[in-house]
Amino acid sequence: MIRLQQLKMPITHTEEQLRQKVASCLKIPADQIVQMERIRRSVDARKKSAVCYVYTLDVTVTKTARIPKKVYSNNVMFISKTEYRLPEHRGAQARPRPVIVGCGPAGLFCAYALSLAGCRPVVVERGKTVQERRQDVERFWRDGVLNPQSNVQFGEGGAGTFSDGKLNTLIKDEKGRGRMVLKTFVSFGAPEQILYDAKPHIGTDLLLVIVERMRKAIEQAGGSFLFETCLSGFCWEKDRLAGVLLRKGEKQQQLETDTAVLAIGHSARDTFALLKEQGFQMEAKSFAVGLRVEHPQQMIDDRQYGDAAKVLGAAPYKLSQQTKSGRGVYTFCMCPGGYVVNASSEPRMLAVNGMSMSQRDGANANSAVIVTVTQEDFGQSEDPSCGVRFQQQGDPLCGVRFQQQEDPLCGVRFQQQLEQKAFALGGGRIPQQLFGDFARQKESSGYGSFASAAKGATAFAPLHTLFAPALTQAFLEGMEGFERRIPGFARADCILSGVESRTSSPVRIVRNDAYLSNKNGVYPCGEGAGYAGGIMSAAIDGLKVAEAILANS
Repeated sequence: MIRLQQLKMPITHTEEQLRQKVASCLKIPADQIVQMERIRRSVDARKKSAVCYVYTLDVTVTKTARIPKKVYSNNVMFISKTEYRLPEHRGAQARPRPVIVGCGPAGLFCAYALSLAGCRPVVVERGKTVQERRQDVERFWRDGVLNPQSNVQFGEGGAGTFSDGKLNTLIKDEKGRGRMVLKTFVSFGAPEQILYDAKPHIGTDLLLVIVERMRKAIEQAGGSFLFETCLSGFCWEKDRLAGVLLRKGEKQQQLETDTAVLAIGHSARDTFALLKEQGFQMEAKSFAVGLRVEHPQQMIDDRQYGDAAKVLGAAPYKLSQQTKSGRGVYTFCMCPGGYVVNASSEPRMLAVNGMSMSQRDGANANSAVIVTVTQEDFGQSEDPSCGVRFQQQGDPLCGVRFQQQEDPLCGVRFQQQLEQKAFALGGGRIPQQLFGDFARQKESSGYGSFASAAKGATAFAPLHTLFAPALTQAFLEGMEGFERRIPGFARADCILSGVESRTSSPVRIVRNDAYLSNKNGVYPCGEGAGYAGGIMSAAIDGLKVAEAILANS
C-alpha cells in the first residue's frame, strides 16, 4: 500500500479531482487506482485567500501499475498497516465475570473489548441510563434541581457525553487502538469523517445515541449493566480480590469477582475517599483551573477561516501561552457553535463546562482558558495566597485551609473550595463577568454586543475575586497573549463564566506495568485514575486495561 502525505486540495474539490491529483502525484493513469482511503484531513488556513485541505491518503493500485522510482519521497512511501487485535485468551467463560466500575469512555470501551473476548463483563454505574440522565440534566438546567448521582458528570457515557465530543488525542498509536475506537464509533452511528478529520468530533446529540447502542451491543454479547449502583467496598481473600460490595439506594449486595476495573471518572470524589481508606496507593497530580470564555462564533470564523467558513463551518482554535512567572495558560475543550453548561455534581458547589451539538450551529464559540496549578499551589496549609483567594468578610471559605501536601486528595479539596466559592458568587447560578470588567475588577451589570449561550441560570458576579492573585494575573497574561493570535479574543465584552475546575483528575491511582494497582486484581483505568485526558485517550486506556486483563487470564 502507498501512503501519500501533504497532498493539498481546494476545499471545494470533488472526489474525481482528488483521484486525478493522486494519479498525477504517482504518475499513473487514474484508472489504475483501485482504492483511496482518507487517513487524515486537516485545514491549512494560514492564507485566508487560499484556504485548502491537506490530506494523508492510503492508496491501492492495480498490479499492473508502474510507479516511477523518482516519485517516492518522504511524502510518498510504501507502508504496512497495523490493524488492532485483542490478545489471545482462553477460558474466558470459566472465569468470574470482571466488574467495571464506571460507564464513561474508559469503562465502556474496556467492557466492549472484554465482551468481544467473551468475558461477559458487569458494568456498575452510579448514574442512570443515558436517556434518563439527559432528562435529569435538562431538568437541572431548567429548574436548578440537582441530582447528585445523575448529572453532567455522572451517568452512562461519562462526563464527555455532555461536551463537544472531541476525538483528537496526542497519544502515539502504534497498535491501532485509536483507529479501532473511531471505527467503533462509526459502526454505532458516528459520521465516517471522524476517521480522517484532523479535529474529529461527534457532538452531544449523537453521543447520546451512540453510547446507548454500545451498551446494547455489550449486553447482546453477554455483558450486563447495573445503573444507579455505587461501589461501596471490596472483599479480599489472602490479599486477592474476591468480590466487590455495591449499594443501590438502601440495598447492599456483594458481587463475586477476581477482577475489578476502576474507571470512575474525574469527579468521583467520594470514591477517591473510599479508595484512600481502603489502602489504595494514590497521589495528587497537577491539573488546571480557569474560566469559560465566550465570543461570537462569527468573529472566530472570520479570524480563523475568512470566507472559507461558509464551506468549512464553525471554526475552532487552540491557543497556549507561557506567562512571565512560568505558568502555562491554554485553551481547553473549545466548543465551536456551542454552549456554556452548568456541570455541577455536588450540592452548593458549581462548575462549568462547554458543549456543542454535532452541527455546531450555535451563535457563540466558547472554550476554557485555564491556568496550570501544581501541588505547590494546593498542597500547602499555611499560605492563604495559594489557589483560592481568602477574604476577611463575607467569604464562605474564610478560614478554610488546605490539607498537607502528603494528602493525595489535596487537589480534590482545592477544586471543591473553588466550586463552593463559585456557587456563592452566583447565588447558585453560573457566575459571569465581562472580560473588560474582570480586568478592571468591576462587577458587570449587563452583556455587551452579544449575550451568553448558556445551559443553566446565570448571574453577574465579581469573578475577579475567585482566584488567588497569582492565578488571576496568569489568566490576564494569557488573554493578552491570545489577543495577539486572534484579534478580538480579549475584547471587553467577551463573557467569562466560572469555574472551570474539572479539566482533569486531581488524583492518580498508582498502577504498575501490568496495569494493576497495589491491590491485586484491581485495575485503575482512564481519566479518573489519572491516565487519560479526554474521550479518546480514556477509551484507548480502556482498551489497554482490557488487554492486560486478557493477558493475565
